[in-house]
Amino acid sequence: MGARYGTHDTVQQPWLLKTLRPRPAPVPRAAMARASVALSVPLAAGLAAGHLEYGAVISMGALSGVIGDTADAYRMRVFNIAVPQLFGALGVTLGSLVYGEGWLAVVALTLVALVSGMVSSIGAVASVSGLLLLLNAVVGAGLPLPAPWWKAPVLLGVGGAFVLLLTLLAWPLRGRVPERAAVADTYRSVAALLEAAGTAAYDEKRQAVTGSLNTSYDLVLARRVRDHGRRTPLVRLLAQLNVLVPLLEAAPAAHLCGRPLPDAVPAAARELAGAVEAGRTGAGTDLALPPPGTAAERAVDHALRCAADVVLSPDPDPHNVDDRLGRPAAFGVRTRRVTRGVLLSAASWRYGLRLALCIGLAQALVSLVPVPRSYWVALTVTFVLKPDFGSVFSRAVMRAVGTAGGLLVAAVVLAEVPPGWWDVPVMAVLATLIPAFSARGYAFQTAAVTPVILLLSDILNHQGFGLVLPRLVDSLIGCAIALVAGYLLWPESWHTRVGDRLADAVADAAHYVEVAFDESADQARRARLRRRLYRDLSDVRSEFQRALTEPPPVGARAAAWWPVVVAVERVVDATTAARIRVGQGAASPAADEVALVTRQLRELADGLRESETLTEVRTDPGGDEGSVLAPVRREVASARAVASPTR
Repeated sequence: MGARYGTHDTVQQPWLLKTLRPRPAPVPRAAMARASVALSVPLAAGLAAGHLEYGAVISMGALSGVIGDTADAYRMRVFNIAVPQLFGALGVTLGSLVYGEGWLAVVALTLVALVSGMVSSIGAVASVSGLLLLLNAVVGAGLPLPAPWWKAPVLLGVGGAFVLLLTLLAWPLRGRVPERAAVADTYRSVAALLEAAGTAAYDEKRQAVTGSLNTSYDLVLARRVRDHGRRTPLVRLLAQLNVLVPLLEAAPAAHLCGRPLPDAVPAAARELAGAVEAGRTGAGTDLALPPPGTAAERAVDHALRCAADVVLSPDPDPHNVDDRLGRPAAFGVRTRRVTRGVLLSAASWRYGLRLALCIGLAQALVSLVPVPRSYWVALTVTFVLKPDFGSVFSRAVMRAVGTAGGLLVAAVVLAEVPPGWWDVPVMAVLATLIPAFSARGYAFQTAAVTPVILLLSDILNHQGFGLVLPRLVDSLIGCAIALVAGYLLWPESWHTRVGDRLADAVADAAHYVEVAFDESADQARRARLRRRLYRDLSDVRSEFQRALTEPPPVGARAAAWWPVVVAVERVVDATTAARIRVGQGAASPAADEVALVTRQLRELADGLRESETLTEVRTDPGGDEGSVLAPVRREVASARAVASPTR
């Protein structure tokens, strides 16, 4: 069964080795250049003006902007950089006001941690904003920043604004390039999927399509919510995305035929990708496709030609674009809804209290034990306990390893580089490593950020090489606090019910089977449901990937259930393929056959919810092998068999 469902070598690796292995990623040359300029120029300006400490604080603000600049579309990048900077300015102001105040600083930072943790649960931008609120409060309470109190937030804001300026320099030339490039990449991923039809690589390519489609919709719809015109470039991009739906529905049918599609089919999809990226229209719709030989090939052929009509049409119908957004709620309504959700959410309060407890312990410890400049303990706790960054346990391990590696670099810099103008070229080099290493994994990002922060800290407190060993000790203390007070004391951490999300996905798959063969349901509803289901399964995969980095028993349980995730995806594929066959003229399945399949899926979902171990739910698929639901029944039976131990 393992060969059929591809449990993947990554699942079988030891959890610690998997955690520390670098992820493959392209080299972000533009981001590296921006980081180099953003962090080194303020130091040079500060030296020239005779206020190096001002330059160091501006570089700290720029560092936050560099780390937060993770979006592709320019409008989202403005939002991702500017909003967190406001929270960061508030945080450093609060921290500066309690600098050197002992237990008052403990209370203040504990309350800031509670608010930061609760704010972080709202969304991605709010998460970064909450992070900067707490980080800058810790820095303000632990480092001697320039007086008076308002100067530090202003200087940090200047650093963030500098990064934003560097980021937006190319906007006039590339304003719509990220969205168009994302849609073109989605077309290329679909071409790779069609090329893999009938081969063992199909499942992997379909996962890549899901991720690419998620990214494209997120980018386009993020701008579409502010742009309701009917004849804008966004309408074209949205139409080009929506027309992929029939092609993605036809792909599983082609795959289940068991033979590769003609080479001209993926080549045609790549040709459309090139047209999308270049914004090319009016070139005709003759894709030189071979005559289709099977019902599945006819579905693919028809979907490709429809996609070509939309991609190459000079003016797609603006009234035939379903952007799935509806009318946005008024700003005040959205604000009240978000505020109510944060204040009433049990998960929000749990994370806020967990973070507040750990920060309070860290600050209380350094207040009781005379450790100079020990803000690094609380910084370590903050980074390790970031909820949407993955496993707390693995992050503590990666933080310790990354800090040790970064301190080796910092030791050489602080010992061998004389302070002054030499700091500028050294910072220019070290800054390039941050975007280059960040995509490789958290340990690598930590190793890149550590020497930069230490160099900036040395400019402010002039400890030189003496910073290195205390920072290592502080990091280990922070990791220990996070592991004990933020992980071991909370049973939900090490008794994670990874099966709950999977059970919800299985239940949604049962609903999809019902809707797929409900003749009263329109095609748009089926497409939206299938799209949402694949997105949810992608989220389930991500959650399982995080769980796999946990130590046993959570990691072992996730590894045991991983084949079920793959099996459910195959059930959805088989259902889509069966629906395509019905659309091509095959007989619809009987109502009792559909009811049997949905009942078996719901039994599987109930079994996953009721037990933390795999349960016995085996069944014989049975039924008419000539029915369009026969492949679905086989996949459901296989999923239920995977979810039970071999006896």
